[in-house]
Amino acid sequence: QVQLVESGGGSVQAGGSLRLSCVASGYTYCMGWFRQAPGKEREGVTHTYTGSGSTFYANSVRGRFTISKDHAKNTLYLQMNSLQPEDTAIYYCAGTYNVYASLLHPGDFDSWGQGTQVTVSS
Repeated sequence: QVQLVESGGGSVQAGGSLRLSCVASGYTYCMGWFRQAPGKEREGVTHTYTGSGSTFYANSVRGRFTISKDHAKNTLYLQMNSLQPEDTAIYYCAGTYNVYASLLHPGDFDSWGQGTQVTVSS
């Protein structure tokens, strides 16, 4: 497991943007972002494979969110544009060595950050 520390959450108006950051203490094969809204299950947002750079997005965020990684800084980013109230949630950074990790299965990821709150008002 690696240590993951998120930052960058906050409150914005609908249509606004935020960028989340996640600093990792070590290497992981796959890193991603999940979110959990009050009363709902944790859901996958996006993930990327460190080696290939391949990325995957949930349908709900495709075209609005962008995942990227600065390998020199070992930092994962989530650029969130056109934010909507339904994007309000705690966002978690996650990492895994599981080559078959899926956004549909949070249990595939074994390293988690502490979470950062994102609130979008209408």
